[in-house]
Amino acid sequence: MINPVGSDELKPLFVYDVNEHEQLMHEAESLPSIVVSSQAAANAVMLGGGYFSPLKGYMNVADAMGAADKMTLTDGSFFPVPIMCLVESTEAIGDAKRIALRDPNVEGNPVLAVMDIENIEEVTDEQMQFMTEKVYRTTDVEHPGVATFNSQGRIALSGPIKVLNFSYFITDFPDTFRTAVEIRNEIKERGWNKVVAFQTRNPMHLAHEELCHMAMERTGADGLVIHMLLGKLKPGDIPAPVRDAAIRKMVELYFPPNSVMVTGYGFDMLYAGPREAVLHAYFRQNMGATHFIIGRDHAGVGDYYGAFDAQTIFDEEVPPGALQIEIFKADHTAWSKKLNKVVMMREAPDHTKDDFILLSGTKVREMLGQGIAPPPEFSRPEVAQILIDYYQSLNK
Repeated sequence: MINPVGSDELKPLFVYDVNEHEQLMHEAESLPSIVVSSQAAANAVMLGGGYFSPLKGYMNVADAMGAADKMTLTDGSFFPVPIMCLVESTEAIGDAKRIALRDPNVEGNPVLAVMDIENIEEVTDEQMQFMTEKVYRTTDVEHPGVATFNSQGRIALSGPIKVLNFSYFITDFPDTFRTAVEIRNEIKERGWNKVVAFQTRNPMHLAHEELCHMAMERTGADGLVIHMLLGKLKPGDIPAPVRDAAIRKMVELYFPPNSVMVTGYGFDMLYAGPREAVLHAYFRQNMGATHFIIGRDHAGVGDYYGAFDAQTIFDEEVPPGALQIEIFKADHTAWSKKLNKVVMMREAPDHTKDDFILLSGTKVREMLGQGIAPPPEFSRPEVAQILIDYYQSLNK
């Protein structure tokens, strides 16, 4: 089985030992505490689940700047984006060296983790601008990731953490949320050796489904892990429960039994395009995938990134040997009227645009909202029905 990044074994930060967990929960109630941002909370969930292994906690400013600049921390290890705990004020914790981090996304702000503070640093405007520009390739506040990153505060708390719960992800998505530890164990149990991972924050239409079939066939994979983002999205994106239902219906009807795991992870979308693609590959290797599909405008938003920047970054910027996972580079896929099947557009050089069935996201949303299913060459009817029900519920 593929090794986790930078280590022979996964290093999740969740406290699995029952006695230690109970003891820490008890201690946390008497510690100074702070309610962290949603992004910092999501970072804790990912650290807890082993997705960001072998990180031990939140980065200090030097490591965050190194991750942003060259994807390299001060000790020489590889990590593609800053993983920070940025706060607006330290008034609630004073000069405490050990604190409880509280969850902003759950009523009552329960304890998420216990942290040993190594540094409290002021992040300058210049440092924030540098990290923003490097990670997001823009400082435009209209970019949802830029806006979120820069709205958290300018004080960085860094140091190791011990994670005590997985926020709302276990209660809201009990059948879907899985840690990297759990996915790795299930891959082992299924006896899969080659595993393709597919990232999604949207329901999967026919082109996505066929892309997964193509990737499995061409890599000789034993299994597919559809790994959906369950955290915060931008307004207008389809909620996770609806996506989950649509994807499960597609897998049930159109994939062989026991060939697919439908899972999800607790993270807020960055919309960081190429950098987020590298982060996605990083934690897919940690969860045990050997191959990762990256298509057109992966993790992008608006017109901030070139169509294939999320693929070329692996050749041009990721340090050699940093990742073992292989990238399956995909083009836009669509139904060919000439061939009567879904193809990658670059593999049909004799086609013009009119030879494909192409629908914009806006057009598809309009159709669904009106109770009209997209053509079967675009979307499976059973999937379309789930989405129609959702969009029509918005109009009631």
